[in-house]
Amino acid sequence: MASAAATSFIVFTPFLFLILNSSTAHYIPCSESLVEIAQGKNISHCKKLTTLGVEFGWEVSKHDERQIDILVSKRLNNAEMMWLAWGVNPQVRPQMVGTRAIIGIRQLNGSAGARTYNITADTKLGCRLQPSEIDVQVKNMSLDYVASFDYLTLHATIVLPSSYNISRLNHVWQVGYDAQGAEPAMHPTALQNVDSTETIDLKNGSAQHVGGFVSRLRKVHGVLNIIGWGTFLPAGVIIARYFPYPLELGAYRYHLHVACQIIGYNLGVVGWSIGLWLGQASKDYKFKVHRIFSIFIFTFTTLQVLALRWKPHKTDDYRKYWNMYHHFLGYALLAVISLNIFHGIDILKPDHSWKRAYVGILGVFGVIVTALEIFTWAKYLTEDKEPKTSPSPGPGPGDPKPGSGRAAAAAAETQPPVEA
Repeated sequence: MASAAATSFIVFTPFLFLILNSSTAHYIPCSESLVEIAQGKNISHCKKLTTLGVEFGWEVSKHDERQIDILVSKRLNNAEMMWLAWGVNPQVRPQMVGTRAIIGIRQLNGSAGARTYNITADTKLGCRLQPSEIDVQVKNMSLDYVASFDYLTLHATIVLPSSYNISRLNHVWQVGYDAQGAEPAMHPTALQNVDSTETIDLKNGSAQHVGGFVSRLRKVHGVLNIIGWGTFLPAGVIIARYFPYPLELGAYRYHLHVACQIIGYNLGVVGWSIGLWLGQASKDYKFKVHRIFSIFIFTFTTLQVLALRWKPHKTDDYRKYWNMYHHFLGYALLAVISLNIFHGIDILKPDHSWKRAYVGILGVFGVIVTALEIFTWAKYLTEDKEPKTSPSPGPGPGDPKPGSGRAAAAAAETQPPVEA
């Protein structure tokens, strides 16, 4: 048991170290479609932002570095998006409150326009957001729909005051799906909407997220639970279910089962603990269903693991009932674990590779279980049809032993009389 726990720690510590130390956001170029749109507006720098599928292009004036052409775009993909926003924040950290924003709104009748807005604490409380003057000079604002590429683009030329530094510019972006006239309605409150901020260096495009550590912890939380509870625990169940028959491993079966359960449990508990901390540290969002499922999983997986020490003996009368409970609870936990992992991926909304990877893991397990189940039933039915030779009955407890006097007398009595 100790060796399994040590193995799980040694294997995954370097992996977690790499995740936690990747603090700088990678520069990912824009899509080819947006590059073509940007070139038409003389914008040469373009990158994909980290959330909401928004792409950001900019061009710093050669004559005045405080004058910047910006292009903010998002592919609609048949979504009924009504407004697109981008802004800068002069405060120490990038955040919504205090942002000087440009918001472009597309009306239901097809018309579109862009105005400036000052985002205050009242906005966060749900008060109406109306157009207002800001301390950033904005020229040539426009919101356009490029039908050939299905992009909604927000374009403007801004002139920053001297209090802004283009080498450390706090900027914020957002999308929304409802508006009334020039008043954008509240945007969704998913993680990606809350995390749509960063500090960017417009000279080279590098960026850092103030919530980068929390963002990386979310990924660690997800990876640990997918590997621990979503991979090792099902593998241990498969070993316990099928390896005594048809795959005979003898005593190794139990040790493999226990090793998988301990490694999976340790990784899952670490991921679960990180998730609890993330939930306590968050002020903007709560995920009650995900939290309830995770507490259920931790509680009953702990109960299952305790069976390594405190399960009834094989000679106990109630052992068969305990086996039924242990197996049923294990299968139920696997179902809840799968549901919660999918729910967590939907909350985190990483790239599609996460969901594909987990679906692939479940697919591999499904193929293995199906093959072993078919093989098990085929072998069982084949053995059941084979004729069984019953041994000849031996002498009963009251029968005389062969060769004894009683046996000879009994034999003589049963012989027919000899005629003269």
